[in-house]
Amino acid sequence: MRHFLLPLCLVLLLSVSVDAQGTRLLRQPTLSADHVVFTHGGDLWITDRAGGLARRLTSTPATERHPRLSPDGKHIAFVSNRSGAEAVYVLPIEGGTPERLTWYPASTQTLGWTPDGERILYASSRETAPGAYDRLWTVSVDGGPSELLPAPWGHRAAYSPDGSQLIIDRVRRWESEFQDYRGGQNTPLILMDLDTLDETWLPNERTTDTQPVWLGDLVYFLSDRNGPVNVFSYNPTSG
Repeated sequence: MRHFLLPLCLVLLLSVSVDAQGTRLLRQPTLSADHVVFTHGGDLWITDRAGGLARRLTSTPATERHPRLSPDGKHIAFVSNRSGAEAVYVLPIEGGTPERLTWYPASTQTLGWTPDGERILYASSRETAPGAYDRLWTVSVDGGPSELLPAPWGHRAAYSPDGSQLIIDRVRRWESEFQDYRGGQNTPLILMDLDTLDETWLPNERTTDTQPVWLGDLVYFLSDRNGPVNVFSYNPTSG
């Protein structure tokens, strides 16, 4: 009987251990038509959008974060501190050795791509000393100098589908989850025309409006204007 109970106990303990793992902390997803890329444990992972096993794309002691799939779904832009300073890298979805694209030693965050897939949009506090604040930059997927966009401030942003406008969240909030905060960090989301530099401020009464994205004809964002944070949309044509 003793010889039967010992294996049974081991099986039960193993089952409890597997179940205790539960759902892992998977973060910062980015989507294409066919794939989902996300971060887990400081590395990048990819899986089919239809489901299946996830495949690890990076494995370093560094931290890889903020992955952004290209419009054609073939490349991933991301930030890594593998060289010491945060920098923008690009990697094919098949994996391999990432190519470093930026070299300035300042905080950096990848935001997306230009609609044609030729340049990567990122925010960085580079060249803003002594008081660091984020501005918007782009760098070619083939490398080379970064170009500063005309927005004076920019923590998050996304291009319109035709690339003629940006939706911009200007400031980095120290505590974006603070419920019903109505202080000076809350600034309106801004639509900027990249040809005329005209700005249109989205309706805002000191609410926390964050995470703007442009899908089709509408801008989507998170807001606590009705209490709990929910998803809202804005029509740039009708206002």
